[in-house]
Amino acid sequence: MRTTIYVDGFNLYYGCLKNTDFRWLNLQVLFSNILARHHSIDRICYFTAILRKSEHDPRAHLRQKAYLNALQTLPNLEIHYGKFLRHQVRMPNANPPPKIVEVIKMEEKGSDVNLSFHLLNDAWKDRYDCAVLVTNDSDMAEAMRLVKKGFYNKKLGLITPRGRPTAGLKRYADFAKTIGDGDLAVAQFPNRIKRIAVSDIYKPQSW
Repeated sequence: MRTTIYVDGFNLYYGCLKNTDFRWLNLQVLFSNILARHHSIDRICYFTAILRKSEHDPRAHLRQKAYLNALQTLPNLEIHYGKFLRHQVRMPNANPPPKIVEVIKMEEKGSDVNLSFHLLNDAWKDRYDCAVLVTNDSDMAEAMRLVKKGFYNKKLGLITPRGRPTAGLKRYADFAKTIGDGDLAVAQFPNRIKRIAVSDIYKPQSW
């Protein structure tokens, strides 16, 4: 069964990777282990946005760069980028006075929309027999519904980063699985990824 996997990168990270030792994650190994043997993983589509250097964590963008470089060593992986928007907003203060404060707000934009568009466009182009979404974001439900409505022969799978899948997503999934710590532990890149003719990639020390 031709299978394409659509990964909501930030949902995966905040759902089961943040503050763990498993962030150097090999997605090919992870999904090969989780999915049944009849799935032929033709493509992994990873949706994310480039982090900006911040005072709060000045090396976060470097760790992300190293990880994206590691992912790009996987032959069937595509990275699709959204973007971060940074702007000042006025918001109520949790501990007044003052009642209103100005804060810097960072918002990731585009990943969920991009994922939905690619899921539908790939169904239209007959690029998969089964699409597996890696997310627990209920905003994906409408795209899943449209695939099931318009392409009755397509299968949809759902892999959620810990916890139960939201009802809106599970409703349109032919099967659902959850990522556990054991799955993550056995699906790590080596600390050093060797490459030919270019510099090797190293796991960030702070990870």
